[in-house]
Amino acid sequence: MGEDKWDLRKVLSEIKDDPKNYHETDVEVDPEAELAGVYRYIGAGGTVERPTQEGPAMMFNNVKGFPSTRVLIGLMASRRRVGKMLHHDYQTLGQFFNEAVSKPVPPVLVDEKDAPTHEVVHHATDKNFDIRKLVAAPTNTPQDAGPYITVGVVLGSNMDKTMSDVTIHRMCIEGKDKLGIYIMPGGRHIGAFAEEYEKANKPMPVTINIGLDPAVTIGTTFEPPTTPLGYNELGVAGSIRNQPVELVNGVSVDEKAIARAEYTLEGYIMPNERMQEDINTRTGKAMPEFPGYDGDANPAVQVIKVTAVTHRKDPIMQSVIGPSEEHVSMAGIPTEASILQLVNKAIPGKVTKVYNPSAGGGKLMTIMQIHKENEADEGIQRQAALLAFSAFKELKTVFLVDEDVDIFDMNDVVWTINTRFQADKDIMVLSGMRNHPLDPSERPEYDPKSIRFRGMSSKLVVDGTVPFDMKDQFERAQFMKVPDWKKYLE
Repeated sequence: MGEDKWDLRKVLSEIKDDPKNYHETDVEVDPEAELAGVYRYIGAGGTVERPTQEGPAMMFNNVKGFPSTRVLIGLMASRRRVGKMLHHDYQTLGQFFNEAVSKPVPPVLVDEKDAPTHEVVHHATDKNFDIRKLVAAPTNTPQDAGPYITVGVVLGSNMDKTMSDVTIHRMCIEGKDKLGIYIMPGGRHIGAFAEEYEKANKPMPVTINIGLDPAVTIGTTFEPPTTPLGYNELGVAGSIRNQPVELVNGVSVDEKAIARAEYTLEGYIMPNERMQEDINTRTGKAMPEFPGYDGDANPAVQVIKVTAVTHRKDPIMQSVIGPSEEHVSMAGIPTEASILQLVNKAIPGKVTKVYNPSAGGGKLMTIMQIHKENEADEGIQRQAALLAFSAFKELKTVFLVDEDVDIFDMNDVVWTINTRFQADKDIMVLSGMRNHPLDPSERPEYDPKSIRFRGMSSKLVVDGTVPFDMKDQFERAQFMKVPDWKKYLE
């Protein structure tokens, strides 16, 4: 019956025969920088240093130092592929997830025998236990602080077990049973739970789940206000698949694990314990982050003491490149959903589509398609932009375009700025606002007047919509409609 349940292997079975979306190689590859370096050329896309491109997901079957592990990268590094895997039009994935948030299907607990992630179990008490040899976590670049778990879903609960949550954080393998985890201040519910445990000076049990159905991975990246404290985002994936995500009790901690994950690391976030993220390399760098730059190594990341590693037979280690198109899918689609949720409540019917493009790494930029019905709608587009900033504080730039513009084509979007825009009247700048600290321009040295502390920013609205009373002067050249044009390619 397992083949009918959604997990990474079921998803791969649906795309494995499509060379545009999936490719395997048996050529040996080194997980230390080479694997990501290879994929950079083949399919990373996003804000990765050029040359790069959108290409197939890659399965590396011959990973140096890990004879029984395959490494998958780039699964979500194409919005069209995400749509294919989720059986939905890639252009309306934001709305699809928005609807799923409003009707979640909660996860369910299954027996040990029904949990493939527990097919093989390694306890930290075992003589030769060493996560550095068990978990084929790549390094993205030679400057990385170490091997990183880049797409591990952390599952944890508050102290009285009345709330649980799932989020993704960067986690560096620091020793044979130790991870450094960066939890952005004030951002994620796992962080709120960890604070509660730390105040009580107690270790917080967590599981780290790797190798998942992309419905789970993308769903877990929702943030407040769309999914407030106490909302378990596994319900989003349950709704997307019309099938609850299955959980199983941990083998060494009092916490649940995702039963159909390829890998699960179990352990504790240690209270009042911090470590230098690059303690093993001293490079000063962490890993490449979504804006396209190396993140600075944090001098005091929180520490996870690993108590067990479990995995499926012939496991698949899943990884992402920090600034790749994969991050755009993971972070951008839920952000689009969050924006749509808020604008649909405040100004229903006025925002037809939303897209968070690669240029902003899925977080920093959004393009909004505006429907103006009459003269009373003039100005509503700028109201929509302000609502977008309210929905997602890490948003920096909003482009506003008309309904005849393809928001998924940056040439079309920028065309509006050249033909439907005047800089002296169609720009809004909002200073002194909060944004994402990984944007390297958001530091006081860059702009001492408006950036008081790291992570503050000016925000920009570029209004490329035509004034309603001038629409007839901006009609695009109209070509003949030829419904059966494809026959000329046969």
